[in-house]
Amino acid sequence: MTLENSSKNSSENSSENSSENSLENSLENSLENSSLTSSSRLWRRLVSLLANLRLAIILLLAIALFSISGTVIEQGESLAFYQANYPEDPALFGFLSWKVLLLLGLDHVYRTWWFLSLLVLFGSSLTACTFTRQFPALKAARNWKFYKQPRQFGKLALSVELDKGSFTSLTELLEKRRYKVFQEGDTIYARKGIIGRIGPIVVHASMLIILGGSIWGSMTGFTAQEMVTSGNTFQVRNIVDAGPFAWPQIPKDLSVRVNRFWIDYTPSGDIDQFYSNLSVLDSQGEDIDQETIYVNKPLRYRGVTFYQTDWGIAGVQVQLNNSPIFQLPMAQLPTNGEGRIWGTWVPTKPDLSEGVSLLARDLQGTLFVYDGAGNLISSVRPGMGIKVNGVILKIKDVIGSTGLQIKADPGIPFVYTGFGLLMLGVLMSYVSHSQIWALQKGDRFYIGGKTNRALVTFERELIEILEQVGESSQTVEPLLAKSA
Repeated sequence: MTLENSSKNSSENSSENSSENSLENSLENSLENSSLTSSSRLWRRLVSLLANLRLAIILLLAIALFSISGTVIEQGESLAFYQANYPEDPALFGFLSWKVLLLLGLDHVYRTWWFLSLLVLFGSSLTACTFTRQFPALKAARNWKFYKQPRQFGKLALSVELDKGSFTSLTELLEKRRYKVFQEGDTIYARKGIIGRIGPIVVHASMLIILGGSIWGSMTGFTAQEMVTSGNTFQVRNIVDAGPFAWPQIPKDLSVRVNRFWIDYTPSGDIDQFYSNLSVLDSQGEDIDQETIYVNKPLRYRGVTFYQTDWGIAGVQVQLNNSPIFQLPMAQLPTNGEGRIWGTWVPTKPDLSEGVSLLARDLQGTLFVYDGAGNLISSVRPGMGIKVNGVILKIKDVIGSTGLQIKADPGIPFVYTGFGLLMLGVLMSYVSHSQIWALQKGDRFYIGGKTNRALVTFERELIEILEQVGESSQTVEPLLAKSA
């Protein structure tokens, strides 16, 4: 009895335990399924929101607006520049001062977190739209389907009912017009222009490539500026704007020598073009590349581009009587926006108690000499001398300096590729996707079709096909016009 009771109790306990375990497992499974269902719903809602056309338009307008602001507002300038051009009183438009500008990052719009976030969000919207709309539309367009009931033709934009017709002649006519024909029994389905459905997908893909290239360039590119005297060598150090991952792009094992800088002037004395002859040097100082650059013709080396953007007067070489030739630096003087003037002071006595000022407006060689009271004494050119304060002041040469902008943007190849695909995709999208159905039911012959664009051209094409099948245009055209 004891053994029997104990066995009964143990079997009852085990059955109870198994029931409890099965109940717990079912509860866990139901909870997991509920969690998966809610996650799936949330994901679908998110994808549906991203694929919304209104959201895409809003994001595109926001990107365009901030891109315009980055074009209008000077990018990557110094703090003093923004303080001078965007004062607090009066602020531009009543609110845009240099403090607001720097706070919002409008001095480097294309590298701000919020602008990059807009690009990522817009790219996500394009991706969602592509997978939820464009790919399903392409899949539906590739699948052929047959109309087996006359009532189905009433839904088409263009349809007609004929007294007679021939599938053989219709198939030949469609194939001559580059339709792909499918036949099943007494029904025909024909289509052409499937590339028109692929075009929007190519457009979306190209825009994603452009966005990706822009983001990659913003994160890994840099911009530097250098003002270098003719004959000097420099390394890229004066970085004015750079992405967080730009360090590998900055050349550290090479330097650049400005062999010569010169300016060509027009007969009226205006600047025609300015040039810099540059040599790229390796770590041992050996020339590995050389190029004469000017505006719109830069030097490119290992992904780094050197642009000719500015010029200046670095110094002047002078001689007093028979003294050694010495070089004095020239500084740009403020002119309140009225041209550019460089000046320096030349001592005419060893104790620096007296001297004259030299002013120059360009590199054509004419310098103006002023005394200590600011009176113009004379003008002088290189190779000439003038007597001032009891000494002969000779001008040997005026030394120019070239202003270079150095940039690296690894995203540019992707952006160019994206724009090329964008133009191709737009051309593909103009191709009409046309579909034609035919059904023979007893002694009746039904033909109809539709297209996604160029409806008038498609109507004419369909009328011509029907006329060649054997029906007169007097019967066909009114039916087409009525259904249209």
